[in-house]
Parts: sequence; C-alpha cells; structure tokens
Amino acid sequence: MNNPIKSIRPFIGAKNFSISRNFYADVGFTENVISPQLSYFESEEIGFYLQDAYVKDWVDNTMVFVEVDNVDDYWKSLVSLRLEAKYENVRLIPIRHLEWGKEFFLHDPSGILWHFGAFK
Repeated sequence: MNNPIKSIRPFIGAKNFSISRNFYADVGFTENVISPQLSYFESEEIGFYLQDAYVKDWVDNTMVFVEVDNVDDYWKSLVSLRLEAKYENVRLIPIRHLEWGKEFFLHDPSGILWHFGAFK
C-alpha cells in the first residue's frame, strides 16, 4: 500500500466519564479535551479517544492490547498506583507467561479490558 498508516486511535466508552478521565490520567496518559463529551488520551506514540458514552454490550466487549518493552516493570508501576483501592471495579490480573510472550490485564472502571504485553 502506498499510504502508510500513521496511527490507530480506538474510541472507547465510559460508564462515568469523569471517573474514567481521572483513571486514565492516573495510569499515565495525557488528556487532550476535544469537547465536553470527548477527550483524546495519549502516551508516547499511542492514544485513544474516551467518549462520554456507555453502551453496556459494547463496553463489556471492548479489549485493547498495549505492547510494552518490559511487562514486569509496567506491572510494578501499575501496582504501585493502587488503582484497585482508588477506583471501584478496577482489577489488575497478574502476569501470565504464554507461548507468544507474556501479558497482564487491567480492567478499567467501566469494564474495558486492557492487555499489557510483550512478544518473545
């Protein structure tokens, strides 16, 4: 293809937009407010749009994979934030070692499942 892709920016929903905005700021994303119902969150080369929109079936089935350089270090940094104590419904699922690499999971306050992993 002659038109290389520069980025991919998924849209994700939020059960409580204000809580989700705070959560993603705590995780380390920088917020760029686009409108009262939409923000773009970025970190380094990646980003996503957070919407003040909640459709249970959509949010309950949303998963995002983030490739990181060091899964162990990223895990430790998220554990240190004590997100589970600060936010209702947030869960961190420990690192799993798989044939292709390793990953751990983070459920955000709305139920979106984030995979943080590294390939072998």
